[in-house]
Amino acid sequence: MKPDNLVTPEKKVVLVTGGSRGIGAATARLASQRGWSVCINYRDRNDAAGKLVDEIKTSGGMAIAVQADISKEEEVVSLFNTIDDDFGMLHALVNNAGIIAPQSQLVDINADRLRKIFDINIVGSFLCAREAIKRMSTSRGGSGGSIINLSSAASRIGSPHEFIDYAASKGAIDTMTIGLSKEVAEEGVRVNAVRPGLIETEMHRDAGDIDRPQKLKEGIPLKRAGSALEVANTVVWLMSDDASYITGALVDVAGGR
Repeated sequence: MKPDNLVTPEKKVVLVTGGSRGIGAATARLASQRGWSVCINYRDRNDAAGKLVDEIKTSGGMAIAVQADISKEEEVVSLFNTIDDDFGMLHALVNNAGIIAPQSQLVDINADRLRKIFDINIVGSFLCAREAIKRMSTSRGGSGGSIINLSSAASRIGSPHEFIDYAASKGAIDTMTIGLSKEVAEEGVRVNAVRPGLIETEMHRDAGDIDRPQKLKEGIPLKRAGSALEVANTVVWLMSDDASYITGALVDVAGGR
């Protein structure tokens, strides 16, 4: 059922994948504050996604949460169909969903780990971008829009002795961003990427070292780790009309590293 008054003519709609925590949640929250209606995609964290939706609604915003594993094509299609049904339009996609595995050198990495990381970080982002373009492209009846891919400073640093598989997946996102931006520029769709550096999020726990930001901060020119909100500020700005002449950009939010 389509929620009442979910979208007004003044509001634009954004999908944030992996939006239940970290940078994704910060982006969803900030986008709502800036007047966007938000679809929060999540894979496992139903409670966290639900709480974020409640928070946004309590603050006067509009949001829904939709479960989907973006590495599975049929679930991606279902996710976008739900947006069609509940919002009727889409103006921006934030390709934020991604995973990392415990720190390891390549010599100890098996194929199952590689497939899982690449399926979510690369294939999932490609599938979501495909569905977003179908809806936003002016050549397909859309009104234009913006895709923001979450890459990582790891794509240029390489993350040796830690997670070069994750870094490589983000290198693929950089290349996709550049190529796709040129494919759809004449169709009213801008495509950019944000490359966070050392950011205080739960992802470090997933990598096996929750204290990693504090351990490595002295190697950052600004001498501190960044926050999820600092990344979200850049993402939401790139979504906005203030960034209307920017496409194909890889924007570092990495404290100078």
